[in-house]
Amino acid sequence: MTPLTVGLIAGLGGIAGGYVIRHLLLTRTQENLEAKQREILLNAKDEALRIKEEAKKEEDERRRELQKLESRLAEKEATIERKSDKFETDQQRISALNAEAESIKRDVIKLRESETVELERIAKLPKSEAYNELIAKVEKENSEEIIKKIKALKATMKSQVDNEAREIIATTIERLSTAQTAEATISTVDLPNDEIKGKIIGKEGRNIQAFEKATGVDLLIDETPQTVTISSFDPVRRATAHRALEMLIKDGRIQPGKIEEMVDKAKGIINEEVQEAGENALTEVGVTGINPELVKLLGALKFRTSYGQNQLNHSIEAAHIAGLLAQEIGADINISKKGALFHDIGKALSHEQQGSHVEAGSEIARKYGLSEAVTHCIEASHEDIDAKSVEAILSRTADAISSARPGARRESTDQYIKRMTELETVALSFPGVEKAYAIQAGREVRIFVKPEMIDDLMAIKLARDVADKIEAALQYPGTVKVNVIRETRAAEVAR
Repeated sequence: MTPLTVGLIAGLGGIAGGYVIRHLLLTRTQENLEAKQREILLNAKDEALRIKEEAKKEEDERRRELQKLESRLAEKEATIERKSDKFETDQQRISALNAEAESIKRDVIKLRESETVELERIAKLPKSEAYNELIAKVEKENSEEIIKKIKALKATMKSQVDNEAREIIATTIERLSTAQTAEATISTVDLPNDEIKGKIIGKEGRNIQAFEKATGVDLLIDETPQTVTISSFDPVRRATAHRALEMLIKDGRIQPGKIEEMVDKAKGIINEEVQEAGENALTEVGVTGINPELVKLLGALKFRTSYGQNQLNHSIEAAHIAGLLAQEIGADINISKKGALFHDIGKALSHEQQGSHVEAGSEIARKYGLSEAVTHCIEASHEDIDAKSVEAILSRTADAISSARPGARRESTDQYIKRMTELETVALSFPGVEKAYAIQAGREVRIFVKPEMIDDLMAIKLARDVADKIEAALQYPGTVKVNVIRETRAAEVAR
């Protein structure tokens, strides 16, 4: 309020002054509200104008987008029309080419027919008779080759049934990796010096007699320096004697009482080794539920060999092969493994009872609770009886594979090397052959010839002649592929 107004109000005083003050305050408030209202209206108009302008801009943008879409659609329509026109043109051209090809085909057929007629006129023979005469001439000139081809085809057809079995066996052998055999059956003990020989013999031979009586072996003490040979038909006894003699030599006190003590100690050690070997074999193969006495007999095969092949390792290997074969063809894996693992169990005690090791093995298998299916695998392992189950055949096959593979047995290795050498010798006996190699276990012979002596046609004839000589002169399993290689090299030096 102005000073004048305040003074006026003060002059009025009392109630009238209060009414005047309220009136003035109300008037001032109304003016303020009107001013704010005008301000809000102005702001609303500005906001409305801004929104309108933005809407117009957005509408213009959308209009431009629609124009672009319309332009692209128009271009696509034009492209489609051009492609359609081109397709129709190409189709017409292809139709014309097809018609031309049909015309050429008809002309060729007519030409061939006319040539056939002309040839028949010149040869004075119909086409069918000329064909038969040509075939007869070829058969006459190449009858021997045709007969060989027919025999080869018959052999191929006959062997097709065995192809799947061969593949299964090859896969099994490929998946199995085993060590080569290099074990000897002769047991010798090295002595630290020659003086120990006298201690082993003892006064009047009492020590050696006590040792032989306690172990059941023969000690052979000959002129060989620092060596004693142990001889026994029982491999377990031989191993026990070997261990006892080593402990006696190490101890140095060799007398009858000490000999008995060391022999008893060696028997305990060997029994533990036998038990451990049997358990390890079962674990490796994955077989369970076997009688402990049968486990001991299985472990005893550790000390037995056949043609240089360790019997326990052979049994384990055969079990692995039988299991893989059974898996491939869907047979019982457990029975196949057990049959192969225990197929030679009779060799652990064949010297203790009458009959062959097959009879002893089947008897001991029944005694210690192996099933009849497994026992039948043992009985049929060496073809003493006919195999009546797939598992028995697989066990027998696994035994044969393990025994016959190169390196498994010394005798088989010698035969293998001899056969490979004979194949190479046959190939080298022909003139013009420079080198010859037998590969793939004797399934193939690769012959390298001298190119100046053997041409391409002679190389073909050489391959046939070598194959004929192999057929006539050698004994071999399966087939042998003869591969003749002729190579000519030309070299110059650029200076």
